[in-house]
Amino acid sequence: MCRWAAYRGEPIYLEQLVSSPAHSLIEQSHCATRAKTATNADGFGIAWYGDHPEPGRFRDVLPAWSDCNLKSLSRQIRSPLFLAHVRAATHGATRRDNCHPFVHDIWSFMHNGQIDDFARLRRPMEAMLDDAHFHARTGTTDSELLFLLALQFGLRERPLQAMSDAIGYVETLSRRETGRARVRFTAAFSDGKDLYAVRYATDSNAPSLYAAPMGDREGYCLVSEPLNDEADTWVEIPDGSAVIVNGEGLTAAVFLPEGGYAKREAALAV
Repeated sequence: MCRWAAYRGEPIYLEQLVSSPAHSLIEQSHCATRAKTATNADGFGIAWYGDHPEPGRFRDVLPAWSDCNLKSLSRQIRSPLFLAHVRAATHGATRRDNCHPFVHDIWSFMHNGQIDDFARLRRPMEAMLDDAHFHARTGTTDSELLFLLALQFGLRERPLQAMSDAIGYVETLSRRETGRARVRFTAAFSDGKDLYAVRYATDSNAPSLYAAPMGDREGYCLVSEPLNDEADTWVEIPDGSAVIVNGEGLTAAVFLPEGGYAKREAALAV
């Protein structure tokens, strides 16, 4: 399983999530503690928003801990919204086009999880894409294809509903083609204004997701696992949830494939 971290709020340097904390994302790339695989060495990537609508991006196939450029860039780049990812490959070769985050226009996306039986589902999933989205695909992962499906289903206009529709479509397709379905999906995505995250799995065993305020800054970070040992700071986002971080703070919703989402009756104490 991969590890990732995302932030939205008052501008900070990327190193505050990527390299500086005791259990930073770089540390997690070779010593993850809440994943099936402790090592995430199949590449890394960062996407950040600045003065332009579309995000900047840097990706490579080296392990995150061995690339000096990542530490240098993270120390110099300051952003109000960014996504960072270290990869443990499940589908797709170790190559730059398969490294997260994926970017299309102003949107960025990264994912931890997998689609079972993806080899059998890939062609019918691709067939759902119009020409523009089909030709936007550069890699071979299930993650990128699911991102493009969500764009096809209206991510730009209704982000969480479109992601719900995309996952629901894949589950329905899988049951039709293979007689079973399992999608494990913990992902973050953004249009440069709001940060969204979803934690969901068909078998209620989704990869982990935590949230915390960013110290004395006005902002929130979302991570695969906590960046330090301050247990009281981090709140685990429940399976079957969506999270929205915007100018009003952090809100959580119940997430259901094809059923959309609904605001939680009890707010998360983040």
